[in-house]
Amino acid sequence: MTRKRLAGLAFLGIPTVYLLAFFVLPLLSMAVLSLWRTENYHIIREASLGNFATLLTEPAYRTFLMRSVVMALSVSALCIAISWPVAYAIMLYGGRYKLMFSLALAVPFLTGEVLRVIALQGLLGPMGIINATLIRMGAAPLRFLMYSNVASAVGLVYLYLPISITVIYLSLSNSDARLVDAAKIFGASPVQAFFQVTWPLNLFGTMIAAVLCFIPCLSTTLVPRFLGGPDGTLYGMALSQQFGESGTWALGAAMGVVLFAVSIAATALAFRLDLRRTGYSGLGRS
Repeated sequence: MTRKRLAGLAFLGIPTVYLLAFFVLPLLSMAVLSLWRTENYHIIREASLGNFATLLTEPAYRTFLMRSVVMALSVSALCIAISWPVAYAIMLYGGRYKLMFSLALAVPFLTGEVLRVIALQGLLGPMGIINATLIRMGAAPLRFLMYSNVASAVGLVYLYLPISITVIYLSLSNSDARLVDAAKIFGASPVQAFFQVTWPLNLFGTMIAAVLCFIPCLSTTLVPRFLGGPDGTLYGMALSQQFGESGTWALGAAMGVVLFAVSIAATALAFRLDLRRTGYSGLGRS
C-alpha cells in the first residue's frame, strides 16, 4: 500500500509541481506586476489599477484588442470550415492510409514558424509567385494579398489549420460509426445522417479545435509583424512591444492579464454552450 501511495503521489505530484512552477506562479507574478508601474525602465512598486485604466481609456489598445478578437474568430471559423471536409474525407476514404494522412498533417511543424511565415511572403508578396504570375498574364497584381489583414488571416489559417484538422480527425475516429449506419438503416439520407448524428457527436471536438485556433491567434506576434503591415497591428504584437522597445513592463503585464481573461472567457463560453447542448445546466443536474 505504501508503494502504491508513493506511486500515486509521484504520478499526480510531479505534474502538479510542474504546473505550479511554470504556469501558476508566472501568471501570479504577471498579475502582481500589472498592478505596479514603470518609469524610465524602472519598476515602481506602488499598487494601483492605472495600467488597466490606460487599457480602457486609450482607443489604440481597445482597437488592437477588438481587431485581434475579430481576427481570431475569423481564423477559427475558416479553420473549422476547411478542416471538416479534409478530416471527414480522411475518415471515410483514407482506408489503410489514414495514419499516413494524419501524420502528413504534422509535416509543416518540421520547420520553424518564422520560416513558414517568410515562405508566405514569397507567395503573397508584391513580386511573389501569385502576383508575378498575374503580371505575366497581363493582369493587375493583387495588392491586398500582402501587408494587410487579409495576409495576416491567410498566414494564421496556414499556421493553425493542421492543428484543427488533427483535432477534428481524432474526434471523428473516436466516435461510433455504427450510429451513422443505424440512422441510414432507419431511412436517413447521408446528409441527414451527417447533420443529425455525425455533427452533434463531434461538436465538442469542433469546439476544442476552434479554441485551439482562437487562443494563439489572440497573442500572435510573428504573423502581423511579417504580413500585417502598418495597419495590421494586433494585440499580441502591441503587447510584445511593451517588453521590448517601450520598456513599459507593467503595462505589458496588464495587457497579458486582459489577454488571459479573454482566453478563459472564450474557453468557458465554448464549454458552457456544449453543456447546454447536452442538457446539463450544472453538476448533477439535467
